[in-house]
Amino acid sequence: MCSKNNDKNEQTEKSKRRFLSPEKKFQIFLETQRGDKPVGEILRREGLYSSDLVRIREQVKKGATAQLASKPGRRKKAVPAEAYEALKRELEEKERALADLSVELTLLRKKTNGGSWVR
Repeated sequence: MCSKNNDKNEQTEKSKRRFLSPEKKFQIFLETQRGDKPVGEILRREGLYSSDLVRIREQVKKGATAQLASKPGRRKKAVPAEAYEALKRELEEKERALADLSVELTLLRKKTNGGSWVR
């Protein structure tokens, strides 16, 4: 029974995914691009496969091209969807209130001036 528990522990240890921070990925990318050490040595040291390096290189290229494609100047701030919906509801409520007040004002003017708009 003890051997089954050991097998389970070994499997969970082997199946754990390794998380690399963006900084670490970029460091590995730069190190492999330098060429002073063999790429295989760097990958073994980091516990990575060549497919992982290919994925990191694609991510670096995608990030760099996206950053270089952006136009200079101030960026427009994105408003969260919830805030946008709340502002939209508030605007609709205020428009309804304004329409109600316009009707009320029209009725009051008709009562006081006998239907004339002139004061």
